[in-house]
Amino acid sequence: MKKKNIFSILSLATVAALSMTSCDKSNNKMDEKPAAAAADKTAPNNKLAFVEVDSIMTQYNFCKDYSKILEQKGNNIQKTLANKQQQLQTAAANFQQKLQQNAYTREQAERVQAGLQKQNNDLQALNQRLSNEFQTETEEFNKALHDSLQNYLALYNKDKKYGMIFAKQGDNLLYADKAYDITNEVVAGLNKMYKGKAKAKSDKAKK
Repeated sequence: MKKKNIFSILSLATVAALSMTSCDKSNNKMDEKPAAAAADKTAPNNKLAFVEVDSIMTQYNFCKDYSKILEQKGNNIQKTLANKQQQLQTAAANFQQKLQQNAYTREQAERVQAGLQKQNNDLQALNQRLSNEFQTETEEFNKALHDSLQNYLALYNKDKKYGMIFAKQGDNLLYADKAYDITNEVVAGLNKMYKGKAKAKSDKAKK
C-alpha cells in the first residue's frame, strides 16, 4: 500500500495515427487532382509528440489530490490492522501467562483458545476486505486518470493534429528530442479542465 506502488499499473494510451493509402501514379492528368485530394484525407500524419508520465503524476492536480486520498486511506488501514494485531497479541500473551499459572480449567482454556482463534480469523478476514477495497479504489482512480487523459488528448489533438502521442516513462523511449515534448501543454490543459469540473461540481452542490 505504499505510495510508490499506487500507480504501478498506470499506462497512458497513444493517439492513433490516420491510416495510409496510396494513389495510382498511372492515372491521367484529369484524375490527378481528385486522387491527390483523396490521398490528403487519408495520408498518415508524421507529426509525433510525447508526454512525460512522471510529470503527469506529480503536476496534474487530479493525481495529487487523489494520491493524498489513497495515501490517507492506506495509512488508516495499516493503523486499524496494527491495532487489531496488537490486541490479539496481548490477549494471546495473557492467555499463555495464565495457562502457565494454571488459572484455567481445561474447559475454560479451550473456550479462551477458541476465542483467540476466532479473533485471528476475523483479523485475517478484515485484512482481506480492506485490501480488496483499497485495490478497487486504486483501480477506479487509474481508470479515471486514463479516461481523463484520453479525453483531453482527443480534444487537444483536434487542433494540434499529431499522428501519434507517446507516453514516456523511464527509458521506454530510447531517445526523444525535447522538441517533441508537449508535457507542459498537456499538464496545463488537464489542470484547467480539472479546475473547471471541480468548480462546476461545487456550484451544483451549493444549489
